[in-house]
Amino acid sequence: MSPRHLLTLLDLSADELVGLLDRADELKALRGTDAHPRPLAGRTVVVLLEKASTRTRVSFEVGIHELGALPLTLIAKDTQLGRGEPLDDTARMLSGYAHGVVYRTFGHDRVEALAAASRVPVINGLTEDYHPCQLLADLQVVRAHKGRLDGLRVAWIGDGNNMACSWMNAAARVGLSLRVACPEGYDPRPDLLSRAREAGADVEVVRDPAEAADGADVVTTDVWASMGQEEENAARQVAFAAYQVDDALMARARADAVFLHCLPAHRGEEVAASVIDGPRSVVWEEAENRLHAQKALLELLIAPR
Repeated sequence: MSPRHLLTLLDLSADELVGLLDRADELKALRGTDAHPRPLAGRTVVVLLEKASTRTRVSFEVGIHELGALPLTLIAKDTQLGRGEPLDDTARMLSGYAHGVVYRTFGHDRVEALAAASRVPVINGLTEDYHPCQLLADLQVVRAHKGRLDGLRVAWIGDGNNMACSWMNAAARVGLSLRVACPEGYDPRPDLLSRAREAGADVEVVRDPAEAADGADVVTTDVWASMGQEEENAARQVAFAAYQVDDALMARARADAVFLHCLPAHRGEEVAASVIDGPRSVVWEEAENRLHAQKALLELLIAPR
């Protein structure tokens, strides 16, 4: 039987995604109690990192441990993978040792290649195209504060990056209405946008961040230059200068709108300190939810049946 992987949110049905969020809420409530389950007892999960990580590494290591399994973190540059071992060979080798692999890497083709050769479930811990585990946490916190997901209006402000593309997939699965405000030249990749729309996403790409924020229930953003884009930083500072989420932009959203950021954040660039540290920000609960949502995902994919 072939293993089941989570490479994008589109690998989950709408019902499965909602079920994962329900389970994440349950695990959050049970944390620290004797009733918390350990469905992965006796198992091992590898966390394979080709990109630097704080939240992904810590949340997966802690979550794997709390579910009863052994977390084994590998920094790719310190392994044979860093010396040129083919991904296929790495996948076959890890499949003999571990019961699942979380892979944080660069091109999305890399996680696809690892999954194709793996005999155990592979979870996308981040690629340049998608960051599905972050979106599980984001959806969990939005639902907690809004009571629903279907029909909510979400404003994405900034780069059409892996987070924006993951929000597009979320829109396809849970019925969000998404407006993505990007400067010209920084839109989501057309093929990823088309794929999300074909899956049912209500997504509009606009230039004016105010237009995206008008009447939004959720306003969210990310850094202007992600890992690997450091050489573009000066040009991006110019291109995104009008795309800061500040108090004026938040004032255009609904009075009860919440602000999200996947972190790390650069105060004074993509977001004003008064917003991320203000009363409408839920970023710390959002960050914590990485743990709970990923535990639900690990249980779904790796727990013995």
